Amino acid sequence: MTTARSSRAAWRTSSYSGANGNCVQVASPAPDTIAVRDSQDPAGPRLAFSPGPWAAFITAVKQASR
Repeated sequence: MTTARSSRAAWRTSSYSGANGNCVQVASPAPDTIAVRDSQDPAGPRLAFSPGPWAAFITAVKQASR
Protein backbone atom coordinates (compact mmCIF):
# COMPACT_ATOMS: atom_id res chain seq x y z
CA MET A 1 0.00 0.00 0.00
CA THR A 2 1.26 3.46 -0.91
CA THR A 3 -0.23 6.90 -1.32
CA ALA A 4 -1.71 7.66 -4.75
CA ARG A 5 -0.91 11.02 -6.27
CA SER A 6 -2.79 11.10 -9.59
CA SER A 7 -5.49 13.75 -9.92
CA ARG A 8 -6.53 12.51 -13.41
CA ALA A 9 -8.05 9.28 -12.17
CA ALA A 10 -11.72 8.57 -12.89
CA TRP A 11 -13.13 8.08 -9.39
CA ARG A 12 -16.21 5.88 -8.83
CA THR A 13 -18.33 5.78 -5.70
CA SER A 14 -18.79 2.37 -4.16
CA SER A 15 -22.15 0.78 -4.92
CA TYR A 16 -22.32 -0.15 -1.23
CA SER A 17 -22.06 3.46 -0.03
CA GLY A 18 -25.09 4.76 1.78
CA ALA A 19 -27.09 7.91 1.21
CA ASN A 20 -25.57 9.51 4.31
CA GLY A 21 -22.52 10.79 2.40
CA ASN A 22 -20.01 8.41 4.00
CA CYS A 23 -18.66 7.09 0.73
CA VAL A 24 -15.55 5.33 -0.44
CA GLN A 25 -14.37 6.04 -3.95
CA VAL A 26 -12.03 3.92 -6.06
CA ALA A 27 -10.01 4.58 -9.19
CA SER A 28 -7.24 3.08 -11.27
CA PRO A 29 -4.80 5.97 -11.80
CA ALA A 30 -2.14 3.75 -13.38
CA PRO A 31 -1.86 0.21 -14.70
CA ASP A 32 -1.85 -2.32 -11.87
CA THR A 33 -2.88 0.31 -9.30
CA ILE A 34 -6.16 0.62 -7.40
CA ALA A 35 -6.59 3.84 -5.43
CA VAL A 36 -9.08 4.55 -2.63
CA ARG A 37 -10.20 7.87 -1.12
CA ASP A 38 -12.89 9.38 1.09
CA SER A 39 -15.54 11.10 -1.05
CA GLN A 40 -16.02 13.77 1.62
CA ASP A 41 -12.35 14.77 1.28
CA PRO A 42 -11.45 14.34 -2.41
CA ALA A 43 -8.30 16.43 -2.05
CA GLY A 44 -7.23 14.46 1.00
CA PRO A 45 -5.09 11.34 1.29
CA ARG A 46 -5.45 8.48 -1.13
CA LEU A 47 -4.24 4.94 -0.66
CA ALA A 48 -2.97 2.83 -3.55
CA PHE A 49 -2.84 -0.96 -3.77
CA SER A 50 -1.43 -3.43 -6.25
CA PRO A 51 -3.94 -6.02 -7.56
CA GLY A 52 -2.95 -8.83 -5.15
CA PRO A 53 -3.44 -6.94 -1.88
CA TRP A 54 -6.58 -5.27 -3.29
CA ALA A 55 -8.11 -8.66 -4.13
CA ALA A 56 -7.28 -9.94 -0.64
CA PHE A 57 -8.93 -6.87 0.89
CA ILE A 58 -12.10 -7.30 -1.19
CA THR A 59 -12.27 -11.00 -0.29
CA ALA A 60 -11.92 -10.19 3.41
CA VAL A 61 -14.64 -7.53 3.24
CA LYS A 62 -17.02 -9.90 1.48
CA GLN A 63 -16.40 -12.62 4.08
CA ALA A 64 -16.92 -10.18 6.95
CA SER A 65 -20.23 -8.98 5.55
CA ARG A 66 -21.79 -12.46 5.45
